[in-house]
Amino acid sequence: MPVIEVADLTKSYDDKIVVDDVSFSVGEGEIFAILGPNGAGKTTTVESIAGLRTPDTGRIEVFGFDPLRDRAQVRSLLGVQLQESRFQDRVKVREVVETYAALYPGPLDGSTLLERLGLSEKADTQYARLSGGQQQRLSIAVALVGRPRAVILDELTTGLDPQARRETWGLVEELRESGVTILLVTHFMEEAERLADRLALIDEGRLVALDTPQGLIDSVGLEQRIRFTTPEAVEDDWLKSLPEVTGISRTNGEIVVTGNERMLFSVVSLLARREIVPGRFQVDQTTLDDAFVALTGRRLETSTDGEME
Repeated sequence: MPVIEVADLTKSYDDKIVVDDVSFSVGEGEIFAILGPNGAGKTTTVESIAGLRTPDTGRIEVFGFDPLRDRAQVRSLLGVQLQESRFQDRVKVREVVETYAALYPGPLDGSTLLERLGLSEKADTQYARLSGGQQQRLSIAVALVGRPRAVILDELTTGLDPQARRETWGLVEELRESGVTILLVTHFMEEAERLADRLALIDEGRLVALDTPQGLIDSVGLEQRIRFTTPEAVEDDWLKSLPEVTGISRTNGEIVVTGNERMLFSVVSLLARREIVPGRFQVDQTTLDDAFVALTGRRLETSTDGEME
């Protein structure tokens, strides 16, 4: 049985469909990412899973329970860190954790949890005095204090600086290693590519693709690109003779060769046979961002603005 199962989910606001017939499942122990631009319907989807919104149509189960009908059971099993999580400015870190711990019959020890999340020294610090990364860690503490078997992390690293973002990624990986199933909502390609075991690509409310990050990249069949420079002459005809090569261009002294996945070995072998040593050699691998463009026809916005859905 999947940890989370979503079938034919549809949700509209004022006659505008924001989630349109979306279906996916999340297996136990995996990091499953929902990836898409701001306004794609990601937050509405996970808020429906958490029982915070009522779908127009469709079926949702969390560990076999309905989030609306079985609220108590779902709350005991599912931790939630929402995109707009905030606490009162003057409340202390320890007080936040203790308040939420009181909602559960067998919560984690608050002091132990704060130590695990690197917040022990901030336990008596007011929320407003925390850095952005520390505030995010406190949101995670609140999501974990009830000992959930699964957790929703919605736009966890939006607004964080690069160092804090990478520290938070490490924390997410630690959570998975401890056995917690994670549903991660993000519009950061690098985040999804690093963390997700599988991901659902959502655009304009619809499920565009569902696969592993590498599976999505492979599915679009984009060509590989090699760039190199050399002071020695390289004839276009030499490269065109290789069956793996589909195109050649030159820009500012740089030679750019495109072709299939076997092209790299062929081009390197050709240069070696002709005793040509490139001054700079770069292989441009297809990325998740490239796959998104191929599937949707546009690039994913990576601004740090909040998501309004």
